Amino acid sequence: MAETLNKIGYLKLSGLEPLIITPDTNFVNIGERTNVTGSRKFLRLIKEEKYDEALAVALDQVQGGAQIIDINMDEGMIDGEKAMVQFLNLVASEPEIARVPVMIDSSKWHIIEAGLKCLQGKGIVNSISLKAGEEEFIWQAKRILRYGAAVIVMAFDEKGQADTYERRIEICERSYHILVEKVKFQPQDIIFDPNIFPVATGIEEHRKNAIDFFRATKWIKENLPGAHVSGGVSNVSFSFRGNNLVREAMHSAFLYHAIKHGMDMGIVNPSMLEVYDEIPKDLLEHVEDVLLDRRDDATERLLDFAQKVKGDVKKQVVDDAWRKDSVEKRLSHALVKGIVEYIEEDTEEARVKYERPLTVIEGPLMDGMNVVGDLFGSGKMFLPQVVKSARVMKKAVAHLLPYLEAEKSQNGQGGAAKILLATVKGDVHDIGKNIVSIVLACNNYEIVDLGVMVPAEKILEAAIENEVDAIGLSGLITPSLDEMVHVAKEMERQNFQMPLLIGGATTSRIHTAVKIDPNYSGPVVHVLDASRSVPVAGELISPKTRQDYQVKIKDEYQKLREDHAGRTKIKSYLAFNEAKENKFQIDWASSPIAKPPKLGNQTFNEYSLKEISGYIDWTPFFQTWMLKGKYPAIFEDKVIGEEAKGLFDDAQLMLEDIIANESLIANSVIGIYAANNINGEDVEIYKDDTRQEVITNFHFLRQQGKKGKGIPNLSLADFIAPKSSGKQDYLGAFAVTAGIGIEVLLEQYKKDHDDYKGIMVKALADRLAEAFAELMHEKIRTELWGFASTENFSNEELIKEKYQGIRPAPGYPACPDHTEKQILFNLLEVEKNTGISLTESYAMYPAAAVSGFYFAHPESRYFGLGKIEKDQVEDYAARKNMPVSKIEKWLAPNLSYDL
Repeated sequence: MAETLNKIGYLKLSGLEPLIITPDTNFVNIGERTNVTGSRKFLRLIKEEKYDEALAVALDQVQGGAQIIDINMDEGMIDGEKAMVQFLNLVASEPEIARVPVMIDSSKWHIIEAGLKCLQGKGIVNSISLKAGEEEFIWQAKRILRYGAAVIVMAFDEKGQADTYERRIEICERSYHILVEKVKFQPQDIIFDPNIFPVATGIEEHRKNAIDFFRATKWIKENLPGAHVSGGVSNVSFSFRGNNLVREAMHSAFLYHAIKHGMDMGIVNPSMLEVYDEIPKDLLEHVEDVLLDRRDDATERLLDFAQKVKGDVKKQVVDDAWRKDSVEKRLSHALVKGIVEYIEEDTEEARVKYERPLTVIEGPLMDGMNVVGDLFGSGKMFLPQVVKSARVMKKAVAHLLPYLEAEKSQNGQGGAAKILLATVKGDVHDIGKNIVSIVLACNNYEIVDLGVMVPAEKILEAAIENEVDAIGLSGLITPSLDEMVHVAKEMERQNFQMPLLIGGATTSRIHTAVKIDPNYSGPVVHVLDASRSVPVAGELISPKTRQDYQVKIKDEYQKLREDHAGRTKIKSYLAFNEAKENKFQIDWASSPIAKPPKLGNQTFNEYSLKEISGYIDWTPFFQTWMLKGKYPAIFEDKVIGEEAKGLFDDAQLMLEDIIANESLIANSVIGIYAANNINGEDVEIYKDDTRQEVITNFHFLRQQGKKGKGIPNLSLADFIAPKSSGKQDYLGAFAVTAGIGIEVLLEQYKKDHDDYKGIMVKALADRLAEAFAELMHEKIRTELWGFASTENFSNEELIKEKYQGIRPAPGYPACPDHTEKQILFNLLEVEKNTGISLTESYAMYPAAAVSGFYFAHPESRYFGLGKIEKDQVEDYAARKNMPVSKIEKWLAPNLSYDL
C-alpha cells in the first residue's frame, strides 16, 4: 500500500501558500464559520452586505488554526452566486486569509462553478455525488478537473444517502472508479465524506452510525488508494445539544477513533473538543460504549449518566504528595510540571546517590525530558509548558556543571547529537529560533546557538569547530532568504555533508526546494515550526534513517521544482500602464484634507509603559507561544484554555515588574510632512507647506493582477492627492520601540538559565512596541494631525481598525520593498531620535520596533501587492535610481517570473 501511495503522490492544495497532505500530516482542520448554514453571524453579515466584517470571520478562523476555510452561500434570501464571487475576490486581496486553501461549498452547481472561476491556488469543491446519476456526476467531475480543484464526494447515490457500512463502501467504491477510470481524476484529489450521523438517538437503526463510519473509513483507506476521508464531527453528538460536557467528550472520542481508522481531515470546532486523555474515565466508558456499540443498553446508560454530569466538573487541587516519591520520580515530575522550587536540592540528592554527575543527566533527568518530548510530540503538552521544563533542566545541569568539570574522565560518555542554530546575517529576530532550540534541547540534542546577524563564514567555522551534526538557519525578513542560499552555496563549496535545516516566517517549502536545495548536495529540509523540528532532526541525524530520509526529501523537492518550473500562470496580469489606468479613483475636488497644526518631526521618548500597556493586542502573544486562539476567548478553549490562562497570568506579573522598575524604555519619533503624488506612483515630501523645496521621495508599487470589473489595481500612492489636482496633501511617518534596555534583562535570564522568562520578555517587548504604534497612531489622528479629532474607540475597536486611515510599513504586503525603510529612517532621523538602528538587511534593532507611514484619507485601505511583472520592476528601479537586479533581489517573493 505504501508503495502504491508513493506512486500516486500526495494531495496538494494551496492558497498563497501550499498545503501538502502526506501520511505524516496531522489531522487537517477545516474552518466552517464562513458558512451561512453553520454560522448565524456570518449569515447576517452577508445578508447585510457587511463584507469587511465577514472577512474578519474568515481571518479569525485562519488565526484560530483552520488550515482550510469552507465558504458556503446557500441561503434562500441571498444571491448565492454573487455573494460567493464577491467574497472570494475580497479573500484574495487579504494575504493572511488568502494563504490557506478554500473549500467552495454549495449544493448548487452554478455557485460552485462561479467560485472556481475566481479561486486562486488549488481548492476543494464540496461536494458532488451520484444522487442525480452517473451522467451528471461525470460532467461535474470533468469541470472540476478542468479548474484544477480537488473534490469531496458524498456517499449518496440514486437510491439515497448511505446509512450503513455496506452502502457507504458500495457508493464510495463506485464513485472512485468512475472518477479515476472515466474522468481521469488523480486519486489523491478525491476526498470522501461517508456521512457522520448522530448516535444515542434511541432509534435502533442508529446504533451503528459511528462504528459504521469508522469501518467505512478504514475500508476506503485500504481499498481506494490515495483517497482521503473527511466529515463534520459535530453531527455525532446531535442528541446531546445543551450538554457541552458530554458533547465535547463525544467529539474527542469519535475523532480519536476516526483518525485511528484513517480520517485525515474534517470540520471540528476546537472549542467543543476535550483532550482525549482528560475525559473522565466513567464518562469516556459511557461515550465509547455508544460510539463502539459495545452494549445493548449503551444509549440508556449514557442518557442517564449525562443528567449527572451537566456543566464543568473539573476542580483545581494543590497536591504536593509527589515530594514523598523517589528522587527519580521527583525529578521527572518537576520537569514535566515545570517546577523549579526544589530542583537544586533534588539534583544534589541524585548526584550523591549516583556518584557521577553525568549519570544524573543521562539517567533521571533525560528520562524526565523524554517524557516531556513524548507529551509535546503527541499534542498533550504545549509550548509554554515545554519551555518551563527546559528551564528546570537547565537549572539542574547548572547545579551539576562544577562537578562535571571537576571529573578527570568521563568513561563511556556517548555525546548527544549537536545542532548549530543561527539567525542569518542582517536579521535580528530570534524568538522562533530560541523556541526551536528549547524544543530540541528537551529531546536530548546539544544546541550551539550563535545568536542573530551571523555571517555565513562564522556559521561554517563554528560548525567545524563544534563538530555539529546539523545546521539550522532562521530568518524573518525577505533578504534572509538570499542569505540562506549563500550559506548553502558555501557549504557546497567547502564540501560539507551535514544536514541543513531551514526555518522562519519568510521561509517556505517551495522556496527551500527551488532556491536552496539545488545549491547543496547534502540534505536540506524546510521545518515548518518548532513542533516539527524534533522528528525532522531525528530522521536526518540517525544513521538508521538518514540515507533513506535524504533520498525521500531530495525526490520530493525535485518534484516540487519540476511542478514549479512546469506550471502555467493561472492568474493573468495587466501591463504596468494598464494597471496604472485602473488605479483607485478618488474625487479629490470634494475630498476634505485636514491641515496638521504642526509639520516636521516630534519625539516622545521614555513614554509611560503603563499607558502603552493599555493598548496591547494579546492575541499575537499567544501565537508566539504556538497557542492558537483569540484573546480572551482562548481562555475558554477546552484544549489549551488552562495553559493560556497560566501563561497570561505569568505575563501580567512580568509586565507589572517591567513597568514598576522601568526596565524597558519606550521611545518614538513621528513626523508629518507636506506631500503630493507626483507621477501616479511616487510621493514627494516637501520641507514645509510652501512646497518649494523637495526633501525626499517615497516610491510605491502597484498591484498588477487582473481584477474583476470595477475592482482597482491599488497603490499606496493612490491615497495621496496628485500635485496636478491643486490639493495640498500630507503624509505621516513614525518609528517606535519598546526594546531599549532589553539586553540587560536577557543577560540576567541567561545567567539564571531561564529561557521561559527570556522568551516572555521578548514577546512582551514586541507586544508593547505594537501597542506603542497603536497609541501613537491614535495620538496622530486625534491631536497631532487631528483629522479624526472626535473619535472615541475602545481598545478592541482599535485592534479591529475601526478608525480612519492606515499605517502600512515598508517590508509588509502593501509596500514590500525594505529599502524604503532607509528613506523613512533618514527623514525621521530615527537612530538619533530613538536609538533604533537598521541592519544591512534593513531589519530594525532592537527587534521590538515598528516603523511605517500614516495615511489619513478616509478611503485608504490595506492590501497585498501580490505578484508584479518585469515592466513595473524596471520602471520602479528607474524611479529609485537603482539597478534592476538589486530591486529584484528585494522583491523576489513578489515577482511573477523566476530569476
